Amino acid sequence: MASSGVVFPVSSGTERSTSALGRAVVADALRPVDPVGARAAEHETNWRADYLVHFRRLVEAGLTSGAAARGSAAAGLASLHGRMRVVTADGETGLREAFARKPDPSAELSTVTVGGDGDTDRELSLPYRGERLRGDALARQLDAWVAAGVVEPSCADAVRAVMANPDWLDLSDVRVVALGAGAEMGPTHSLLRWGGEVVAVDLPRPQLWRGLLETARRYGGRLRIPVAAARRDHADLAEVAGADLLHQLPTVADWLLGVEGRLVVGNYVYADGATNLRVCAAVDALTEHLRGQRPDTALAFLATPTDVFAAPGEAVAQAEEKYRQPSTLRTLRGPLRMLSAGRLLRRNYPPEADPGICDSLVAQQGPNYALAKRLQRWRAAVARHEGATVSFKVAPPTRTRSVVKNRVLAAAYAGAPAFGVEVFEPAASNTLMAALLVHDLRNPPPVREHVWQEEAHGAAHGGLWRMPYAPRSALGLAALLGLGGARN
Repeated sequence: MASSGVVFPVSSGTERSTSALGRAVVADALRPVDPVGARAAEHETNWRADYLVHFRRLVEAGLTSGAAARGSAAAGLASLHGRMRVVTADGETGLREAFARKPDPSAELSTVTVGGDGDTDRELSLPYRGERLRGDALARQLDAWVAAGVVEPSCADAVRAVMANPDWLDLSDVRVVALGAGAEMGPTHSLLRWGGEVVAVDLPRPQLWRGLLETARRYGGRLRIPVAAARRDHADLAEVAGADLLHQLPTVADWLLGVEGRLVVGNYVYADGATNLRVCAAVDALTEHLRGQRPDTALAFLATPTDVFAAPGEAVAQAEEKYRQPSTLRTLRGPLRMLSAGRLLRRNYPPEADPGICDSLVAQQGPNYALAKRLQRWRAAVARHEGATVSFKVAPPTRTRSVVKNRVLAAAYAGAPAFGVEVFEPAASNTLMAALLVHDLRNPPPVREHVWQEEAHGAAHGGLWRMPYAPRSALGLAALLGLGGARN
């Protein structure tokens, strides 16, 4: 475990246990709305294997009312912030208290702005299966996705609104802070192509920054880059660009507070293993700090489709219709369920559920990933209720590097089309998500009666919510079907 920066709390002796933290935070989030569930999470003896049921319970417990869901979210955030620690050369402090410390003057960040001389694109277009869809072609694809259940109708409506108002693409009136600017799912590429101004935060990795700089110079937007003040005149900008959120949290906060204009803080960070939860905790603390200093700051999140969501009644109805349709899988359903003791090809929802619970959690992704993504959902719910503009969108299953390096997930994604699930390429996904971000910034989503309704609006889940079978009960078969494709 890391010995400096944002770290997990000590749980016993000198051990910083991720499982102990996960149990405690989930239990604290459940306690206001489901005391029995809180006790079950606290006493879970095999957290890494059996965390799935507790994360599902978090969603179920919040269905009773918007107040219940937001209260649970606030409790979860408070628990995580109260437990996580920041270790420095001078000792250890709490996550929130870290911002009270004066940053080391020698580590101060300066800004270098890079602009391109390329054309500014003022028409929404989407790279898709070797083509670039625009106009009528893009409209037909949106219709096809809605008919197949790949995206919610509200998602297609939002994209159509952006198509009809191309001036919305000009986001030069805001400063989009892309935390994880080089992420495959992030909007950096699209925003620069549309002429926007992106404040880029990512690790000091020269190869990553060379790619970002090349993109910035190719298009008409501007990229603001953090550089150690003492090295800003270095001949090779990529060699000195970047900042580490885990170890430079107060320094990055001070740098961002110095950016003029309204901020839109987008969370696109990802890391492997337990580090992902550490960096997501750092980002959430940064987000809270920035909103405290600049209340007009907007927030943007991309939710993973492999989580538990409440799906609207219309999605349940389409899943039920698919369940009843004749197919090869329907013919095999009985024998497969018998052989697997009911584990395979379970019905996705009880008939007429409204909302239904779509449990797409994938055990292989682990409890740290699940908590990192749940943290973002909690922040979105609380911040929107506090009056912030929040763009929270469920992104489609996408063949990102982090996914395809997991052999089980890669195989399952390759076999997913057999179950009506479309897996997107990164370029299509990140452009679609960038368009939805533009829509939400121009049309701030309202506070709705239920948090699940806020999360479902505009979702592009790839078909997971409208497939006939509970996703985990089809995962093994999808992986078997996709083994050949994953090898290729």
